[in-house]
Amino acid sequence: MQIYNTMTKKKETFEPLEPGHVRMYVCGPTVYNLIHIGNARPMIVFDTVRRYFAYKGMDVSYVSNFTDVDDKIINEANAQGIDAGELAEHFIVECKKDMEALHVMPATVHPLATQEIPEMIELISTLIDKGFAYEKNGTVYFSTRKFKPYGKLSHKNLDDLRAGERDLKVTGEDEKEDALDFVLWKPKKEGEPFWKSPWGDGRPGWHTECSAMAKKYLGDSIDIHAGGEDLIFPHHENEIAQSEAANDVEFARYWMHNGFLNIDNKKMSKSLGNFFTVRDILAQYDPQVVRFFMLNAHYRSPLNFSRELMEAAKASWQRIVTARGALEDAMKSSEDADMTKEEKTLYAQTDAFVSEFERSMEDDFNTADAMAAIFELVKFVNIALKDTHTKDFIEALKERMDILLDVMGLNALIEQGDLSDEIEAMIEKRQQARKAKDFATADAIRDELLAKGIVLEDTREGVKWHKA
Repeated sequence: MQIYNTMTKKKETFEPLEPGHVRMYVCGPTVYNLIHIGNARPMIVFDTVRRYFAYKGMDVSYVSNFTDVDDKIINEANAQGIDAGELAEHFIVECKKDMEALHVMPATVHPLATQEIPEMIELISTLIDKGFAYEKNGTVYFSTRKFKPYGKLSHKNLDDLRAGERDLKVTGEDEKEDALDFVLWKPKKEGEPFWKSPWGDGRPGWHTECSAMAKKYLGDSIDIHAGGEDLIFPHHENEIAQSEAANDVEFARYWMHNGFLNIDNKKMSKSLGNFFTVRDILAQYDPQVVRFFMLNAHYRSPLNFSRELMEAAKASWQRIVTARGALEDAMKSSEDADMTKEEKTLYAQTDAFVSEFERSMEDDFNTADAMAAIFELVKFVNIALKDTHTKDFIEALKERMDILLDVMGLNALIEQGDLSDEIEAMIEKRQQARKAKDFATADAIRDELLAKGIVLEDTREGVKWHKA
């Protein structure tokens, strides 16, 4: 299995620290609002990476944090006149709802920054004791000049960074010994949450959080650290400096970063009016379509989000859903018998699709090519179902399709559930209108049902329905 490592800028063979066990840390959101569609990309991408490891029989310890104390949270809470903790707790709940809708599996652990303060204080104390950090009037800074490899992930030269320090995305204070030094602990301000520490009441810096939580739940060294490419510098660079200075071992063996998501070829921003939350998008599209869309591009490539591309994704996803539904229908009319010799030979042809799927996923998790392999299986199913087959053969095809889709976090089996008497009566009324060739009434009922979230499909086997 090959993974592109941001640290080395090349693909490398993946070898976990412990055979059969993968330790992954993925930076989670700062919870001061509903997550936006850009937040959803790393969630979906690295959830799929995790699922593939599990598919290959590996045990995955997957940690993804929630930053629940931050300037943005405090500012938003103050604007609403509520407690910062209350605001963060609310949006963690909402974030988990969106993640569930997108079939993002819960992490092994979802640590909250506010619950890991003792570990952060311990980390900072270690860095001070080892000479990598210093305190000035209640603020603790990390001394970047003391950590010689600083810049190795972002491939930034320290001298060049200092020359352009006005453009740096690092916290700046006059008391810093060096412009590149960053905050590990900051003193409290009026109206802000705070915790007691050896350096006075205050709260940790953002970078400190992830280093402490990764160490607590995964150990001093981990296999994969992942997140959006906007986190490479300074966040991940600073995590490396803190963790390796404190623990004297390599922090992460592989660094994975997904590309940006643009809206209509423009960077998403509220000022441009193209800022969309996941909730906004899910009001228009099935969560499966959103996930399918995200995985039809390589995770390291920029991804453009537009209505036209989403409609194309919706149509493509429907091809998979239709094929899966056709398998269900075929079960009803197929012979209840074991697979014939001819069917075994036919089924063996699908091994090639699985091999192509795995080859694509093991080439730096190329989900776009892996999805193409699934479509080859869909094409095979559509051709095979032109003939009558045994239940054993159909069941084998269903299982093969479901397994591959599950790796992608997708489920093409439409769960119909139960209809109310009112809806059933409307469907029956429409059927009667069709028989009477009253197509205007039939179409009006179809539109009314669609407005109620019920989609009708007229097939050779009769009318079918599913929820929109």
